[in-house]
Amino acid sequence: MTIQRPPSAPVEAPHLERQLSNRHIQLIAIGGAIGTGLFMGSGKTISAAGPSVIFVYMIIGFMLFFVMRAMGELLLSNLHYKSFSDFAADLLGPWAGFFTGWTYWFCWVITGIADVIAIAGYSQELWPGLPLWIPGLVTVAILLLLNLTTVKAFGETEFWFALIKIIAIAALIIVGLFMIFSGFSSDAGPATFSNLWSHGGFFPNEFMGFVAGFQIAVFAFVGIELVGTTAAEAKDPEKNLPRAINSIPVRVLLFYVGALIILMSVIPWTQFAAGHSPFIAMFSLAGLGAAATVVNLVVLSSAMSSANSGIYSTSRMVYGLAQEGDAPVRFGALSRRKVPQNALFLSCVLLLAGVVLMYAGENIGKAFEMVTTVSAVCFVFVWSIILASYIAFRRRRPHLHAASKFKMPGGVPMVWAVFAFFAFVLWTLTTQPDTLTALLVTPVWFIILGAAWFVLRRRPAHLARYQAFQDELRSEQDGASGRQAVDSL
Repeated sequence: MTIQRPPSAPVEAPHLERQLSNRHIQLIAIGGAIGTGLFMGSGKTISAAGPSVIFVYMIIGFMLFFVMRAMGELLLSNLHYKSFSDFAADLLGPWAGFFTGWTYWFCWVITGIADVIAIAGYSQELWPGLPLWIPGLVTVAILLLLNLTTVKAFGETEFWFALIKIIAIAALIIVGLFMIFSGFSSDAGPATFSNLWSHGGFFPNEFMGFVAGFQIAVFAFVGIELVGTTAAEAKDPEKNLPRAINSIPVRVLLFYVGALIILMSVIPWTQFAAGHSPFIAMFSLAGLGAAATVVNLVVLSSAMSSANSGIYSTSRMVYGLAQEGDAPVRFGALSRRKVPQNALFLSCVLLLAGVVLMYAGENIGKAFEMVTTVSAVCFVFVWSIILASYIAFRRRRPHLHAASKFKMPGGVPMVWAVFAFFAFVLWTLTTQPDTLTALLVTPVWFIILGAAWFVLRRRPAHLARYQAFQDELRSEQDGASGRQAVDSL
């Protein structure tokens, strides 16, 4: 007997609209792969690992590519999946959708609050004396207005934000290559590729220095899965999602590895330090006096991009949770523009906490360093759930895997290899006191979620909405099977 939806969740509810074109999806994917950490945090990574940081970024990018391929195969196996929390709920059980959706929401809310604080800080460097609360409030208001209009407005904004990052990195590579091939020299020495190995070799800080690179660099990849939350609003997802996912290795090689090779060739790695942007250092060496202002503007736009992505992804995730009965039903409502406005308001209200925290005291920087580490550990959990869902998919839906046109390379053995890598990453977090503290604090979030799930899981409204969600997925699977049968005739 089929359980009917409660009256508060009408059967003929409006759906998210597919307004994100190929160029939007491509640039959203690039924006997710290039974090603010590349512009400001890479100084700390280089000083810890030396030139071996090149291999660190390559290995992390390589491993996360398989997470993205697994996510792509699953999303395309049923076009009723709105995001990875949907296929987690379907394949692993309703608990997985609940834990994944709310954990991903938590990750982006924390990251968004940190971004609002960063935007306020960079704004003050550009306009000294500006009260911190002004850029904080203005940022939240702008992002809310952009996301309330249509999903296309979000896609357009993110397109231009990502383009600014690409232009900045391309400018760094072009200027750096010119300095290397023109025989440029400075107080730091000549600009030459030999700087990569002539200051202690590729592994100057030995194995533990290499390990420290992973501990820091993995945070730079937070958001790489963002394209997975656009699945329900992408035009022609069967063509556009594979394109965006398959271009990840090229992006990592160009934007991370390429930029770092140029930076450490122009300036020996020993000259870099935590808290100082390598981009500003190189442009300043090149005699570009406005480098600090330009890079500050780029970092400002990068932080805006991250906060914009955070508002988008958290609102869609809460919308999906409401559809499955894991969040209050009011968050499953769409505006006339087919935007989940109640979920958007929730995200923006929480981002305002960043404005309050800016006045909380001198230790706020350290507190946020720990909180964002907790957020990154939670991202590793989300990536792991994607892989666990893939294993369940292969076991429970072998016919859909066989029919897939976008199979994950390496299959299940590669999944276990990536799990082993994640275990290694978690171990690296135990090697430093600050990240170890964050790692030990993280289980508190899952205890809170576990308590909430224990209360929610037996409620009739939750069971009814989850049943309706399952019925909708089955209707799509039956339709897909019918289409495949017709195609084979």
